[in-house]
Amino acid sequence: MSGPSEATVAVGAVAPDRRDRRSLVRPAAVGATLALGYFVPTLLGGTELIFTTAVLIAIFAVMSYGNDLILSDLGEVSLGQTVFWAAGAYVTAVLVIDSGWGPFSSLLAALVISAAIAFVLGVLTIRTREFVFSLVTYAAAIIAAAIVSNMDFFGGSDGLVGIPILTIPLIGGEYQGFDNAAMWPIAYAMLVITIVFVARFRRSRLGITSLMTQMNPDLATTMGVDVRRTRVLVFTLSAPISALAGWLYAFQRGYISPDLLSAYYLLLMLTAVVLPGKRLLLGPLLGTTILVVQQQHFSFGGDVDKIVLGGILAVVLLTSPDGLAGWWRLIARRLRRRHSTDTDPDHDHEPRDHPSADPASDTEPDLATPAGARTKE
Repeated sequence: MSGPSEATVAVGAVAPDRRDRRSLVRPAAVGATLALGYFVPTLLGGTELIFTTAVLIAIFAVMSYGNDLILSDLGEVSLGQTVFWAAGAYVTAVLVIDSGWGPFSSLLAALVISAAIAFVLGVLTIRTREFVFSLVTYAAAIIAAAIVSNMDFFGGSDGLVGIPILTIPLIGGEYQGFDNAAMWPIAYAMLVITIVFVARFRRSRLGITSLMTQMNPDLATTMGVDVRRTRVLVFTLSAPISALAGWLYAFQRGYISPDLLSAYYLLLMLTAVVLPGKRLLLGPLLGTTILVVQQQHFSFGGDVDKIVLGGILAVVLLTSPDGLAGWWRLIARRLRRRHSTDTDPDHDHEPRDHPSADPASDTEPDLATPAGARTKE
């Protein structure tokens, strides 16, 4: 029996080389992208306004990623996500002002307490879906706003002032976020960690099962998925993400007040997710960037900006529920159709309902179709 040909040996030797180069290029590309993202404020001028905009984009994007988990992965609209965002800020303020806690210990407390609140609320809403779920979560936000506005422990309607400068202990010294330029490295690191976490979540077993429960809960149940448990876990997991943003916002702002539970922040996080399109890894970051840049650099005034924010959300929901991604797909489809018509004049006269000759070209079964539904014809 003859051995392998020289061509086969050559191909076998080249394939690992290509894989090795690919494994080196990808980390290099990711590293270059991260470095470029970090230096964007400096490249844009490095002014205080630029760094303020960058820090707010990072904070509000992280806040919106928490809501993105519920909206995109569970398919529910939570109107109470501001509770976790405000919990992160209030827990931080109370602990650093009254008890002298450090930034890391107050962060840990904020994450744990927000997750505990979310777990309790998730258990209470375990049997609710869609409209009822949204109403219950909105009621939770109203109750939270009434509590912090009327209790002296939380500063009442005036809020809590006197939050110290964010000071992170380092070996041989400390790092202080005394202005937005100094806060930027912390905000950027927080944003990157959040994006990596969301990406890994969506590839995890919990992320996959959460998508299954959204598309077809009955089918997910027949496949052994505990739908209620999945909903509670994802809802609980979303809270620390928004609380993380609230933690940094408390230090960046220097004070907190009940306005953290206002409709403005709720509309901001919802629009940031819906505007680009749901279930896009960088969607909340893109949506937040558009909104914050408008408010910081092209503002029409406080109340008018709120009207613009609500108007954008309404227009997107009415014209394209899939957001900018839906518009992009529609435009691309029409351009392809026009191009095919121009290159093939008889394209429109071809029969459209002839069976496919290639079984592999058939579409995959839709998870949203109940089992056995395709056999009844």
